[in-house]
Amino acid sequence: MIKPARILITAGEPAGIGPEIVVKLAQLENSDQLLVCASPKLLKDTAQQLQLPLTLSEFDPEQAPTAHQKGHLWVVPVELEAPVVAGKLNQANAEYVITTLEIAHQLAYENRVDAILTGPVHKGIINQAGLPFTGHTEFFADKSSVDKVVMMLATEGLRVALATTHLPLKAVSDAITPQLLSEVISILAQDLHNKFGLERPKILVCGLNPHAGEDGHLGREEIDTIIPTLERLRTQINAQLIGPIPADTAFQPKWLEQVDTVLAMYHDQGLPTLKYKGFGKAINLTLGLPYIRTSVDHGTGLDIAGHNLADIGSMQYALQFTQQLIRNSKSN
Repeated sequence: MIKPARILITAGEPAGIGPEIVVKLAQLENSDQLLVCASPKLLKDTAQQLQLPLTLSEFDPEQAPTAHQKGHLWVVPVELEAPVVAGKLNQANAEYVITTLEIAHQLAYENRVDAILTGPVHKGIINQAGLPFTGHTEFFADKSSVDKVVMMLATEGLRVALATTHLPLKAVSDAITPQLLSEVISILAQDLHNKFGLERPKILVCGLNPHAGEDGHLGREEIDTIIPTLERLRTQINAQLIGPIPADTAFQPKWLEQVDTVLAMYHDQGLPTLKYKGFGKAINLTLGLPYIRTSVDHGTGLDIAGHNLADIGSMQYALQFTQQLIRNSKSN
């Protein structure tokens, strides 16, 4: 019998839809142990509003993991600083959100849980509270003392990793250096092997310019940087690198059917296609961390919080994806 894994869920912004999604998820069967780092009172109040059954047990890492039971959650308790009103941000609870992430990191870093699955947070209110926070990706990288991580989004039949993330478009070209590409592709290849169980992953690399530069007539980044870097890496890492391929033709079945992931050069080169294909059923992964970290693909949903309208499709998919990553990584 396979030993249940432990998956720690952070409920995210307390005034958003995260708590509702967690309570709804608790009503489903699951073969692994689901923990949530959140306020027990918030979870109980949310369950009462939704008229759903919920019992909570405080997590003890010394106990053996047990399979999830419907209507039950193991909780890593964190107390709120102020009462929560659904849909209304309160910067007094920003510290609460950060504390849940710090605890999640520590438990994963110490191998007391097998993965972290994060609910949506509101960066703006955290920063308004005077707490520097640019996102989950950067937060967990900093806590893990990791110099470089890679953002990947995945949905059924498509994975897209990003060479650069949240940069102004005018800054992307200067950011695409041999060092950056080498680091990103090395991390990508390593985690596709270690966490996805792919023996020799196939990575399609997009060009930066239209038509991948068209032999230098539409830009020289491919000739000067991308092509030489790919040629060098082909002799250094255990992965098949295809490209650079023009981004306007990269997302066709003839390419996607033969590769394991697409590496886009910038945020809006790769993610519109993925979100069109799988919005609501896609996940965000942080590659390069010493543990598995996944996330839903949506925001805090403040406009629908407290109205029993939150869809748990993204969280369900993220959970299933996380479980598969755990099993892949344990088989390596």
